[in-house]
Amino acid sequence: MNAQAHVLTEVSARVSPERETELLNGYRALAAQPYPDGLLRSELLRAGDGRWRVQTLWRDQAALDAMRARPEPPAAPRLFRSVGAEPSLVVWQVAVSLDPTATAEA
Repeated sequence: MNAQAHVLTEVSARVSPERETELLNGYRALAAQPYPDGLLRSELLRAGDGRWRVQTLWRDQAALDAMRARPEPPAAPRLFRSVGAEPSLVVWQVAVSLDPTATAEA
C-alpha cells in the first residue's frame, strides 16, 4: 500500500442535450493536450439523463494541489462552463483500491 493515498476528483454538471457533442469534443481536445504531473487516469461519464461527470485519479493530494496552483483554471470545470453548465466538485481520498489487472508483487 502506498504511504500517499491516491485522490479522485469528481466534477459533475447537467448538460443540455444540444451541447453534448460540444462537451465530447471539448473533452477529446483536453485529452490531446499534455497532462498535468500526477494525473493517473480520467474519464468522461454520462448518466443518460443529462448528468455528466469527469472523474480523475491523481497520484496524491500534492499532485492535485500543484495542478490547482497553476494560473489557469482547472480543465474539467472550465470544460463544463464552456457548454453553459455550472459544475460541482467533490474530492475523494481513495481508501482502498482493487485492480484485477495489476500484477502481484513477488
